[in-house]
Amino acid sequence: MGWMQDETGLDKCPANYVPLTPLSHLARAAAVFADREALVYGPIRRSYRDYHRRVTQLASALAGAGVRPGDVVATLLPNIPAQAEATFAVPACGGVLNTINTRLDVDTVSYILDHGQARVVIADSQFLSLAIQAIEAMTGPAPLLIEVPDPVAGVPAGGADTLDYEDFLAGGDPGFAWILPQDEWESLALNYTSGTTGRPKGVVCHHRGAYLMTMGTPISWRMTLFPRYLTIVPLFHCNGWNHTWMIPALGGTLICCRDITARAIYSAIADEGATHFGGAPIVLNMLINAKAEDRRPFGHIVEVFTAGAPPAAATLAAIGKLGFNVTQVYGLTETYGHVTECTWDAAWDSLPPDEQATIKARQGVAFPMMEAATVVDANMQQVPMDGVTQGEIVIRGNSVMKGYLKNPAATAKAFAGGWFHSEDLAVQHPDGYMQISDRAKDIIISGGENISSVEVEGALMHHPAVNLCAVVAMPDDKWGEVPCAFVELKEGASADEAALIAHVRSRLAGFKTPKKVVFQELPKTSTGKIQKFELRALARRM
Repeated sequence: MGWMQDETGLDKCPANYVPLTPLSHLARAAAVFADREALVYGPIRRSYRDYHRRVTQLASALAGAGVRPGDVVATLLPNIPAQAEATFAVPACGGVLNTINTRLDVDTVSYILDHGQARVVIADSQFLSLAIQAIEAMTGPAPLLIEVPDPVAGVPAGGADTLDYEDFLAGGDPGFAWILPQDEWESLALNYTSGTTGRPKGVVCHHRGAYLMTMGTPISWRMTLFPRYLTIVPLFHCNGWNHTWMIPALGGTLICCRDITARAIYSAIADEGATHFGGAPIVLNMLINAKAEDRRPFGHIVEVFTAGAPPAAATLAAIGKLGFNVTQVYGLTETYGHVTECTWDAAWDSLPPDEQATIKARQGVAFPMMEAATVVDANMQQVPMDGVTQGEIVIRGNSVMKGYLKNPAATAKAFAGGWFHSEDLAVQHPDGYMQISDRAKDIIISGGENISSVEVEGALMHHPAVNLCAVVAMPDDKWGEVPCAFVELKEGASADEAALIAHVRSRLAGFKTPKKVVFQELPKTSTGKIQKFELRALARRM
């Protein structure tokens, strides 16, 4: 019998085991990086000492307002300092953070507040009316409403009778002792899925998963100390991909960006020295097609994570010439944000630029904090890694949700077979890198042949006049379904339906070419995802 069979006295104790939580990053930063710039928003400059003090006061004020461990505190905020402060303060008083998409309708916001049983809502003045109407429509107890005016953006207070955020925060105790989790499995955040059909589902995340996200991301993003992170990803979306919790671990600076425009991004890079940001492909297109007066020169490479939709190879090729190094990542609300990456192989450096861009568009391999991500068939068996055979992306690891709040049936379905099911269809290349073919619901079945809308979109994006596009199924008497393309053209550019169809036909098989092209602005979510369900409805009526 080996000596390790006897583990008498080798138990967990406060000296050798502390529940993992991203809260520890800000507590450490306040001691180690006290005088470094932690948060920037226009003229607002806050050191880690100030950031930590304000977070502590807000946590204290929330506890004083009756928030108990496990209670939900909701926010309706853009990317402003109050959202970053709440990201730490809500869990620091033991609460569960529920950041709500500011572009949702009153009925959906009301449902979320009721379903999560929010005790407090912190709302920006721009969204005060939305918050008030949603609260009035609730069936359960009304939460306390706190208003956050934004003088930096010229957004004044909108309610004479509402509780002011700064007044509320000032009433908190700067010496308040944070309520840290006793168990790292305790709930940290409640995030609602976009819910394109039916009610959105409440995704419950724990402290351990978020902490590990903050550890794995710097490795994959090749980060060193003191990055300057620009908040382009909405902080309400997967908690800003957990980057707000991560930045203090590196002594970095969070640069808040309320209005996402090409001018704002270029200015933040030139004036604030932004080194990193995340964004959907629509953001990349915005930068590529920016007007000359909105651009600013800068002398460093900006590292970009892009996700939300598979980017076209043409987009990746163009953005790389402007000083941005883009890494494709992939994930879902249920996985805390990005959990796979297209890790670059130096052997690809010698390939032609177009081939490099095509490889960069792959969703790749699992992040280092994840256990595995792969592609399986309907029987949960690994698909051949031939770059052709389609299957479903499944994921396993600590940065996967606890489950869906009050929905055990949906949770069981999502975790069937011991994996999280993404419902995204993909192929796997011989090197193991995954590449999304489509969402299962977005595959077009024409005459028995499967057509990937992503593939057709990629071909369209190579046309010099196309700024953005989406391809969906359109009913057809002969083939059942055929591709229908919705296209936004670049400003000042022109192209007609015949030209775009001919362009796609020159790159893809004839049956994959769109049978109709519609020129219009595409409906998008606040994170830049194209709302294909709206376009599918339009196509069904054509």
